Amino acid sequence: MSKPKVLLVLYEGKDHARQEPKLLGCIENELGIRDFVESYGYELVSTTSKDPVGSSEVDKHLEDAEVVITTPFYPAYITKERIAEAPKLKICITAGVGSDHVDLNAANERKITVAEVTGSNVVSVAEHVVMTILDLVRNFVPAHEQAMAGGWDIAAVAKDTYDLEDKVVATVGCGRIGYRVLERLVAFNPKKLLYYDYQDLPAAAAEKINKASELFNGKGDILHRVEKLEDMLSQADVVTINCPLHEGSKGLFNKEMISHMKDGAWLVNTARGAICIEQDVADAVTLGKLRGYGGDVWYPQPAPDSHPWRHFRNKYGGGNAMTPHVSGTSLDAQARYAAGVKELLRAYFEKTFDYEPQHLIVIDGDYATKAYGNRK
Repeated sequence: MSKPKVLLVLYEGKDHARQEPKLLGCIENELGIRDFVESYGYELVSTTSKDPVGSSEVDKHLEDAEVVITTPFYPAYITKERIAEAPKLKICITAGVGSDHVDLNAANERKITVAEVTGSNVVSVAEHVVMTILDLVRNFVPAHEQAMAGGWDIAAVAKDTYDLEDKVVATVGCGRIGYRVLERLVAFNPKKLLYYDYQDLPAAAAEKINKASELFNGKGDILHRVEKLEDMLSQADVVTINCPLHEGSKGLFNKEMISHMKDGAWLVNTARGAICIEQDVADAVTLGKLRGYGGDVWYPQPAPDSHPWRHFRNKYGGGNAMTPHVSGTSLDAQARYAAGVKELLRAYFEKTFDYEPQHLIVIDGDYATKAYGNRK
């Protein structure tokens, strides 16, 4: 009798994986879970082959998989069609944060649990956001490229270099990541910090930022919620996207929404690539509506060579700041999400199903915010 199967989909680490064993998120190091999975009598199948749909290794093993583990950085898209090909599938686990690569409605129809390691990446992404903002505002990338190419044309870089101090910075979404971004920006003495969210921050959280501002620069009341997104965009020098991808946010930053931004503003996106219409963002940068775009997330992932964000240039001579999806996968974050995956697996293998509520996306045929409270 064959063993029940856990299907693990990760990117290839190659020599980097051998050089650094803490690179847990790659296929060679398998999140450090092989012995753990096998100790419960399960077979672990690891693969990088997730595309094309229908003929990949993922598709080959779906028929026997009880558990699918993938990451937001190199996602295996668990579509309705793939779920239909996986009759034994009971749980999809995201090693990281963000489970939009799973068709949640289809998972609910089959009562498949979808879980992720909430909180594992918040510090890592927040730091990456601040780094990207500074890269754009200080025009770092063109300066670096020039220096590496042997150049010394200071004016070519300085003509599009600014200070972050006294700028208005705004976040779309002010949850775990968005809030930490604002916390870290206080020390740069911004003019204002704005946020757009469906609810106010807790009073203590808002007070913490305003008190920190008073301590650092004597300003105090710099944090404000703006109820209409277009109004916030019209005020901001820097906009950072820190909201989840859902039906209301997919394609949110299109040509019309970008038109509400200040001319020459910077846009940063470490949330999900599909929140932006890629060609509209590229056009806004090329034509000069945006002074630059800093993106860590793409759709699909990996992005094809033809993706417009791989080739667009800034009209002003300044730089963009593009990275593959690495913001939430520092070595520290990898240790956190690998440990979190192990705990989710433990709850599944031992049939206790005592998942931490914050890790659940859907369970028992419903979204966790509604379903979890009725389980016990």
